[in-house]
Amino acid sequence: MNPPNAEPLWQPSRQRIDAARITRFQAWAAERYGAPADGGYAALHRWSVDELETFWTAVADWFDVRFSTPYDTVLADRSMPGAQWFSGATLNYAEHALRTAEEPDRASEPALLYVDETHEPQPVSWYELRRQVGALAAHLRALGVSPGDRVSGYLPNIPQAITALLATAAVGAVWTSCAPDFGARSVLDRFQQVEPVVLFAVDGYRYGGKSHDRTETVAELRSALPTLRAVVHIPLLGSAAPEGALDWSTVTSGDTEPVFEQVPFDHPLWVLYSSGTTGLPKAIVQSQGGILVEHFKQLGLHCDLGVGDRFFWYTSTGWMMWNFLASGLLTGTTIVLYDGSPGFPDIGAQWRVAERTGATLFGTSAAYVMACRKAGLHPARDYDLSAVSCVATTGSPLPPDGFRWLHEAAGADVWIASVSGGTDVCSCFAGAVPTLPVHIGELQAPCLGTDLQAWDPQGKPLVGEVGELVVTNPMPSMPIRFWNDPDDRRYRSSYFDTYPGVWRHGDWITLTEHGSVIIHGRSDSTLNRQGVRMGSADIYEAVERLPEIRESLVIGLEEPEGGYWMPLFVHLAQGAVLDDALRTRITRTIREQLSPRHVPDDIIEVPGVPHTLTGKRIEVPVKRLLQGATLEKAVNPGSVDNIQLLRFYEELARSRR
Repeated sequence: MNPPNAEPLWQPSRQRIDAARITRFQAWAAERYGAPADGGYAALHRWSVDELETFWTAVADWFDVRFSTPYDTVLADRSMPGAQWFSGATLNYAEHALRTAEEPDRASEPALLYVDETHEPQPVSWYELRRQVGALAAHLRALGVSPGDRVSGYLPNIPQAITALLATAAVGAVWTSCAPDFGARSVLDRFQQVEPVVLFAVDGYRYGGKSHDRTETVAELRSALPTLRAVVHIPLLGSAAPEGALDWSTVTSGDTEPVFEQVPFDHPLWVLYSSGTTGLPKAIVQSQGGILVEHFKQLGLHCDLGVGDRFFWYTSTGWMMWNFLASGLLTGTTIVLYDGSPGFPDIGAQWRVAERTGATLFGTSAAYVMACRKAGLHPARDYDLSAVSCVATTGSPLPPDGFRWLHEAAGADVWIASVSGGTDVCSCFAGAVPTLPVHIGELQAPCLGTDLQAWDPQGKPLVGEVGELVVTNPMPSMPIRFWNDPDDRRYRSSYFDTYPGVWRHGDWITLTEHGSVIIHGRSDSTLNRQGVRMGSADIYEAVERLPEIRESLVIGLEEPEGGYWMPLFVHLAQGAVLDDALRTRITRTIREQLSPRHVPDDIIEVPGVPHTLTGKRIEVPVKRLLQGATLEKAVNPGSVDNIQLLRFYEELARSRR
């Protein structure tokens, strides 16, 4: 574990603190709702969890949420699962996302900046986005799509995906999407659960300088989804619409004023999917109102986004960060959609996109940051990043070396926001606070309205020690249910079995004395030697500093006779050899930077580290394979980026028996 750092790496200036939207919100909420005027963020956060209903009332008021029918009670039932938010209220998410188009002086400004691998931005104005949404929503209604129906997208991160999402929400239907690099089986594992009535699909996509045809995959999806009433063809590669499909230009050609269906606060907005490493992916349903207020809070206060900002996050439509990015529209921010490889034509691609689009918030993955560091990049020198005020990372904990490198290579004035949350809430539990200092290896603080705690196995809160990440009060964006989950059995078992009535997320965290948060890795694959719990992320951070190591995977295995085997699997850089000298360096690095307890029992070269389709290392299924489970029982094949890599671990398990 990394010890908390007393000295911050970065401090916001007084000017930045005064200008931050969260500062203005606190002063306003103090006057209107009794929030503490003094005490800074810590006092505001304490109030936000102690006075939960008042806080969320203030958020809805501050962001001028349009309730077409007023609410009766802010939080009618606080129980988890099953919390009931803003009961009686009706509204529409898409109406809020397109409000900026109603402002005459802003209608011609870009709502979207689309960038492909040419890295040339293509704007879509607020007016044009609203026109397309109005036309498409009218066409969906003409097809018989009604509130509650599911609409699916097999789409890359392109403007048409945003339009389809908003049109779906406008009619009160339920959006769900997968990226076109998902194979047919992976998509069907998701879409067949929710039975969509419309499918938006591209003919292919471009990645890494190559075109990838998807016409056969789309044909397979059409034949395997009998509930489809219509397929809308988007000719990204220029092909004609297949027989029986509608063309995108046809369904968006009208000039119809958007009609926004007013739906209950807890009406489903979209279905997201967990990585689904075992069994079918969890089909997570989140609500129009819950996402609306949570994303207003997260993007407008924590990310400090508003008019004049440009919001970029490298993502795909198969990851919750795409939905999060889309919600940037709520704050009047221009969102940047990049459809392409993160490393084409070179590792600097994402920085080039930030330069070309004038991004103010640059969002990426910890893995990309570490790859840039390893490649010796210096983005602030090589690109014009003068507009970038914040670099945010997620997907995995940002290692301390990542913080140091960003501070040196992206600019000493840049706010570094490492954030952590999950698909399960489509938001962050902890991370960005524009008014707080940044400490190396730490997330700045728990988010407003989120009573984040670290608990021991008996449910005792811990400070300065590793514990389970729990949330002890409801958040509006928590799932309203899982699709096809009778009696909420799977929902309850996913989060509430360990501590009844309290959300257990499955991460190990430390809450520091100065209020920051350290993420250590997944608790369900946590290393536990002689009763001492260790996060895998700490080992990855140490080992992957070595230039010979491309990536690593560590597993802790309780053995039948009471022993404990902790192998470290290493995927070597090209030309590297796992000889005695490298083994010694790996061992010494871990011992010196962490502790002797962290040193693995074996170091084993592997052909690659398997990941989920959203890029997370697969630890638990590898552990199950090494415990003797068959591949079929250890993992859902459709959830893995390369199933062949898992066969290596299956063979290793056989050889150890």
